[in-house]
Amino acid sequence: MIETATAMAMREALWVALQLAGPPLLLVLAIGLTVSLIQALTQIQEATLAFLPKLAAMVGILVVLGPFMGGVLRGWAGVLFDQVVAVGGAP
Repeated sequence: MIETATAMAMREALWVALQLAGPPLLLVLAIGLTVSLIQALTQIQEATLAFLPKLAAMVGILVVLGPFMGGVLRGWAGVLFDQVVAVGGAP
């Protein structure tokens, strides 16, 4: 019983991590690829040209998706705490 609950909690934790980290990572990947392509075409090799757009995009996506991320974490924490109470009450 406890092993099944632990496995389900770990599976749910991986899914939540994918939901939270996926969109920002995909956005930064796309921006990095675009900036690298532009740098290769123009032969401008400046490190800040690659860093600043990624930073601005990350701040923007965290502002936009912040409430969604908070809701996902709140829901997952509620389910996890309920599972802990259920396992602790089992004989």
